[in-house]
Amino acid sequence: MIPYHEYGARGAGLLFAHANGYPPGCYLPLVESLAARYRLLSIEQRPLWPGSRPEDLEDWHPLSRDLLEFLAEQRMPPVIAVGHSLGGIVCLRAALQQPGRFRALALLDPVLFLPRIVRTWNLVRTLGLAPRLHPLVRGAQRRRRTFESRERLFDLYRRKSVFRYFSDDHLRALVEGLTRPVDGKFDLAYNPEWESRIYLTGIWRDMDLWSNLKSLQVPLLIIRGAETDTFHAGAARLVQRRLPNARILTLDHSTHLVPLEKPALTAEAIFDFLEETL
Repeated sequence: MIPYHEYGARGAGLLFAHANGYPPGCYLPLVESLAARYRLLSIEQRPLWPGSRPEDLEDWHPLSRDLLEFLAEQRMPPVIAVGHSLGGIVCLRAALQQPGRFRALALLDPVLFLPRIVRTWNLVRTLGLAPRLHPLVRGAQRRRRTFESRERLFDLYRRKSVFRYFSDDHLRALVEGLTRPVDGKFDLAYNPEWESRIYLTGIWRDMDLWSNLKSLQVPLLIIRGAETDTFHAGAARLVQRRLPNARILTLDHSTHLVPLEKPALTAEAIFDFLEETL
């Protein structure tokens, strides 16, 4: 069965799907806030499964099928799905395929690029240039995998500008979620080969999302970071044109990592949306 983590003891079902490179434990401040009102299941996606092979993934469609299989395994009634980045796209595509399994969607800075960017990336792939030109692949491939202590990793991350909007508590939660103890040291829990494979196999087949977005049958909330480099303002405007009833909220002083930076505000925005919608 597909592995998962469970939080909360009662309430309607809420499913959470994590981002590429960020295991479920990184989101503990967010999921604990959400679990105060909902029974929450946080799925471990394919890169975290023992024995899974990055080379078997050609696009992100199987990840949505995994999510639907998970819902079937758990025999869950229609759920509220919350997904960050990759997880948001996984939830969106699953809801477009089987809308009856979902009550609402909350996508947190999803990897949804404008059609012109999708077409450009397809050309890059056709020319065989994707491994060289994707801005995140080399960083993933070179990522340090083992650390002497979590405290040293925390100190390293505290100096990085990418984590400028994290409180110390939220950054510590991130560090704990990213790592696992192995032989007295701490290894990354998320395989860098899988991380780079996710980057390389993403977005090139996403025209299906734009083509089918008008037919989405469940309420949609998108929360984006004001300083995101992923779900751009142009994509937000296009979503709003194609799906006028969608709610799009931008949180100040936040980036693509908005649910990790602002977990309480993110949870409150989701609560407000659900209370007004369901």
